[in-house]
Amino acid sequence: MTKNIGIFLYNDFQLLDVAGPITVFEIAGRARPNAYRLTILSIEGGSVASSSGASMDSVAVSKAANLDTLIVSGGNGSRDAMQCPDTIAFLRNRAADVRRMCSVCSGAFPLAAAGLLDGKRATTHWRRAEQLQQLFPAVMVEADRIHIRDGETWTSAGISAGIDLALALIADDLGEKVARRVAQEMVVYYRRPGGQSQFSALAELGGDAGIFSPLLDWMRANLAERLTVEQLAERMAMSPRNFARAFLREVGTSPAKAVERLRLEAARERVENSREPIEQIAATTGFGDPERMRRAFLRHFRQPPQAIRRAFG
Repeated sequence: MTKNIGIFLYNDFQLLDVAGPITVFEIAGRARPNAYRLTILSIEGGSVASSSGASMDSVAVSKAANLDTLIVSGGNGSRDAMQCPDTIAFLRNRAADVRRMCSVCSGAFPLAAAGLLDGKRATTHWRRAEQLQQLFPAVMVEADRIHIRDGETWTSAGISAGIDLALALIADDLGEKVARRVAQEMVVYYRRPGGQSQFSALAELGGDAGIFSPLLDWMRANLAERLTVEQLAERMAMSPRNFARAFLREVGTSPAKAVERLRLEAARERVENSREPIEQIAATTGFGDPERMRRAFLRHFRQPPQAIRRAFG
């Protein structure tokens, strides 16, 4: 049976949030003809401009029927969309009759504004995760995740994570074999686990000049060291104060938070994919004390290392 996939957008949507999933479903349709029918939706229909200026044609939501899955795009326009009464009404009404509700990147904000993420685990782009949590305290935000499934509600991180989300939806519908073939055709990884940290991209967040990229690489390779601000500043030949300010400005987080995130990234990967003792992982990733690592896991992942290991078998 053909599944109708609706992709909802609004003015100033992020083009790749829409184009990425569209391409995934298109290629899946080559492997399984008639598996999917795609409909691009907006409140009024017609041409909708993305944040890049490129536009996309859409169908009015009033004409959408028998949707299996609804995917809400992210983008700068999500700020207005989450305050639009028509958008909120549409999402609430559709939540009652679609099988799956999904979002890409900041598309989580309209879903949350509609109350559809209350009491659920969800993610969004890491830069907006704290804002999502502050605005919607009933949502259990996990800022590190590539994508999260909570029941039949699916949310994903920034931009390219929409491709990961669409591959996961296809694996759920058509099986891993088909999803893997789609990934191979698109020359993308199959598949980044939903729990893979968004912060694995930290080394790419050093601004246009990438001045902190070599430092971030060195930090990742030397997690067992103390990695104090003074030590990091010395490697950059900067004063600690100037280093801390420049790092925050260019990378988007403080040096201390970056160190913890890199340690969490490395520790979680080992917890999920190895049988190393938790004590050894804590030592080699710089936490030192297993209890300290456990508290960090609870803060960021809402689960202790042992529970994550059990979940990954």
